[in-house]
Amino acid sequence: MAKLVITAAVTGSVHTPSMSPYLPVTPDEIANDAVAAAQAGAAIVHVHARDPQTGKPSADPKLYEEIVRKISARTDAPICITTGGSKEMTVADRARSVALLKPELASLNTGSMNFAFHPLADKLKEPKHDWEVPFIRATDDWIFPNTFKTLAEFAAFMTAAGTKPELEVYDAGMLSNVQFLLSTGVLKAPIHIQFVLGILGGMQATVGNLVFLYESACRMIGEKTFTWSLSAAGRAQLPMMATAMGMGGNVRVGLEDNLYLAPKVLAKSSAEQVERIMTIAAALSIPVATPAEARQILGLKGAAAVGWVQKSAAE
Repeated sequence: MAKLVITAAVTGSVHTPSMSPYLPVTPDEIANDAVAAAQAGAAIVHVHARDPQTGKPSADPKLYEEIVRKISARTDAPICITTGGSKEMTVADRARSVALLKPELASLNTGSMNFAFHPLADKLKEPKHDWEVPFIRATDDWIFPNTFKTLAEFAAFMTAAGTKPELEVYDAGMLSNVQFLLSTGVLKAPIHIQFVLGILGGMQATVGNLVFLYESACRMIGEKTFTWSLSAAGRAQLPMMATAMGMGGNVRVGLEDNLYLAPKVLAKSSAEQVERIMTIAAALSIPVATPAEARQILGLKGAAAVGWVQKSAAE
């Protein structure tokens, strides 16, 4: 039986500090949450950066470098850096930290979409920061831009950096984009796909949608051409993770995707969600991959080849 690769996405750029006191904001908090998730069983950690004072999503490469150095000093889990960023970042902002730090993995969003979460604004009765409500409300008029031009640019600098793209697929049409990028040589097989379900503007988190996406990918791209994982937002997270595991897929949990451990019970860390997945995996007799095994399964370059390690060796 194939081993399960668990990814922990620890902060993201959708949730804001007022939504949970446990959402990590500072580099230390983000690193601590990532390390705890790895110790709980996550083989990969996925990171965004935030302004340490306000909690607002940040593209500052210095923050990213501080975060990844603090994580890699305490765990050998591969680190995946986002190129998703937030609605207020340019494409260049979103690319900068990955190009500089050359991580083992980086997210590559495979198409433009209405990425909306404006209904969350109504739940913030007493926001901690004045940016939060306007930031959230503005997503009702935001298109998350990922054109073929920028997809090719992202893929090119990831190839040059030896960084494996984690191809984020929010909707069925994005699989056609992936197929095209493979056919034109922009992407090289084997690829790693992450289906992202439950975002307003994308496909909703249902078993039928996941099965459709997986079977479509097998038909269009080739079953042996890709590995895959699932991210599901909000309350759909846990049941959809169980579905993905039953289908032989990998899973992503963490406070980026869901602030709760159970209805009305806030998760105190991403590690708590990883522990739930470990329990389900044990009940289903599914072996869980270590970081070293995850590198082999996904074809990653190894921790010694990331940019911040090479930079330290050269100094």
